[in-house]
Amino acid sequence: MNPKDRYLKSPDLLPVSHAKKKISTFGFSLMWVGMAVVLAAFAIGGDGVLGLPLGWVVLASLIGSVAIGLFITIVGDIGIEHGLSFPVYMRAPFGTAGTHIPSLTRGVTASIWFGINTFFGSTAINGILNILTGFDNWLLCYAVFATAQLVNTAIGIKAVERFADLAAPVIIIISIWMYFVLSNAALEGGNNVWNSVEAPLTGTAAINAFLIVIFANMGFWATLAADIPSISRFIKAPQYERSWVKRNKGTLVGSVVSLPLVQTFMVLIGGVCYIALGNFDPVVALQETATGIGLAVLLLMIVFAQWSTNTSANVIPAATIFSNAGGPKVPFYVGVFMAGIVGTAVQPWMLFEILVPFLLVVGGILSAIVGILITDYYILRKRRVNVPDLYRHDGQYQYYKGMNAAGFLAWIIGGASAYLLMDYSFLVGFAVGSVSYYMLAKYWWFPKYKQAEIEDPDDEKYLGITVGRDWTIEAEEEPVKEKTAKVQTL
Repeated sequence: MNPKDRYLKSPDLLPVSHAKKKISTFGFSLMWVGMAVVLAAFAIGGDGVLGLPLGWVVLASLIGSVAIGLFITIVGDIGIEHGLSFPVYMRAPFGTAGTHIPSLTRGVTASIWFGINTFFGSTAINGILNILTGFDNWLLCYAVFATAQLVNTAIGIKAVERFADLAAPVIIIISIWMYFVLSNAALEGGNNVWNSVEAPLTGTAAINAFLIVIFANMGFWATLAADIPSISRFIKAPQYERSWVKRNKGTLVGSVVSLPLVQTFMVLIGGVCYIALGNFDPVVALQETATGIGLAVLLLMIVFAQWSTNTSANVIPAATIFSNAGGPKVPFYVGVFMAGIVGTAVQPWMLFEILVPFLLVVGGILSAIVGILITDYYILRKRRVNVPDLYRHDGQYQYYKGMNAAGFLAWIIGGASAYLLMDYSFLVGFAVGSVSYYMLAKYWWFPKYKQAEIEDPDDEKYLGITVGRDWTIEAEEEPVKEKTAKVQTL
């Protein structure tokens, strides 16, 4: 087998068969509870209530979360239908080599989230140690906490992860308690959290602020909107099902119900924290509402909640992407520590202060990718994919030296447009990226590089679970001489 084909056939990149889809609708909904308990969402609420009443911030968050949930479900059909992961399908709109560039963008973003969540956890650890021993050095706590998470992920210790999963529902309970404590504290000071606004906005300014909250929430999960096939390929779905809704029910319920409810609740608590305390940092809020050993236990739950989210939603995806991009020279454990280095290098303790602008920028960049994915998969290919060629370096997705210029040009145009209109970044990036890719691919690139599923739109040949097909790609073994040489060096 050609070594370049072997590079494309890494075991973790092969299609997932119907029999190996183990995540149920309820299971994916529970996964969302664990992933969406992200305390960084407090910042959206704290920033929103500066100019809008809390009720409007909550409504905007709900709208934004439902909208991004729909995008997640729409893109997730790639994994449901064909069992393909994000970096593999990206070979279609970006090329077999070009896929690594947008994939690395997702990996870097996940690494940054690792840093932000680790910062929260480190301040919580520092608070615990301060209560118990008087110790006070959050930066040292950051270094230790980051190292512990990275080592745990690299060597695959599951015990901590399982315990950490219990922290998510506990954090929700803690947040409910915080809401009542802080609301009562605000009332005692003559301040109702539902009508208190620091600098009330009206007219066009209020509408703009409302939209910013919507797009900040969408930017918060824009990473997963692109990367969702890597998860959805493991979600159970019925074979021979022509109804899109029934086929994608597992993703739909979790992304359009569980995600919006938990995300909006986190934003709500952040807004209440800021109104009552003038600070939306959850660790500060807990320190204001509890004391002693009870506070230490609550802070410990924050630590494990960040650990759980980081492992599943940030470190593993980033490490997988870095490892795939680097090939055999970058094993998974190296990718894990690369994620930690990138996440720390951006100084997340500074980034948290400008989180909403950061989310708008990231949302714009990634929304252009989401637009390109949806246009390529639904509009141009109509869900049909020549899957075997995704694993061939000389197949139809090789394009020009492994690059699809239409995809890259559309991404640049969409991302730049989103940056210029940052307040509406997700909408602009998605729309411009979609239209640009459609025009460039349909009328310029694909006439030069023919696509089998477009030239011959046959469901039986190019659909997956809808026609009962499991895509089978043989992960061929290395030549005998190479295997022998490896044994001799051990």
